[in-house]
Amino acid sequence: MQQSSSTKAAVTVIGLGPMGRAMAAAYLDAGYEVTVWNRSAGKDADLVGRGARRARSAAEAVAAGPLTVLSLIDVEAMYTVLADADLDGRVLVNLSSDVPDKARRAAGWAETRGASYLTGGVNVPPAGIGQEGSSIFVSGPRRAYAEHRDALDVLAATDYRGEDPGYAQLYYQLNMIMFWTAYTGWYQAVAVARANGLTAADILPYAGYTADSMRGFYTHSAAALDADDHDGRDQRLSMCAASVEHVLHTAADSGVDAGILAAHAELYRRGVDAGFGGESSSRLVRLLGSPAQG
Repeated sequence: MQQSSSTKAAVTVIGLGPMGRAMAAAYLDAGYEVTVWNRSAGKDADLVGRGARRARSAAEAVAAGPLTVLSLIDVEAMYTVLADADLDGRVLVNLSSDVPDKARRAAGWAETRGASYLTGGVNVPPAGIGQEGSSIFVSGPRRAYAEHRDALDVLAATDYRGEDPGYAQLYYQLNMIMFWTAYTGWYQAVAVARANGLTAADILPYAGYTADSMRGFYTHSAAALDADDHDGRDQRLSMCAASVEHVLHTAADSGVDAGILAAHAELYRRGVDAGFGGESSSRLVRLLGSPAQG
């Protein structure tokens, strides 16, 4: 339902952890009529002080308007939180992190209760909500997305990934695969640096350079991966495996936990043992994929 220029748009935010509070604050900043609810008391004090309405229950919060944004520990928390709510005709936007299949099941559950259900994957921490350059993956019914896109764009620029409610979570988790492995790599590097008398600040400029250079590696390899082209002219898996071994032994010789690097090195060894040593390290995708993809 389109809002008239003289009527405040209304939104409900359920779940007031750091992310939920940031979302509710962004809506208040944008002039929305905001209703909030949280399982534990006290987290809404600042928001209520700014004009948000405190609902006495999640059911009352949902009833306050057509659009409810959920920011919970995971998707399944929604079942308990909204167990007593009348969802008929409402639009639920679940921005809780979880896995694609759970998002699909949640969408089916919401639809059986008369609600339209959108899934979202938030690509920024709470401080990024409402800021330029932030983005959110969204998927689910196109009509519901089109109707409430303006409200969702208040939080971050939305990137609609289609009707499948699991796709927003899939795209989000793909980003998280890259993010968490890179972040853990940073911690591993700091541990090795400290063992050798260096600080995080000492290696920060080089960490930044490495992070920036990764875009080039992704760009260069994506087309070749999609074409199943694993020519080893530019880099061979056997050379990469040797480099990974050097990394592993540098960490081990420094006396730090090298378990993560050992698993990494084992993957490269498997690639060489499988006969891919003269090809590109992109062949590792076959080892990491399912048997049907091989």
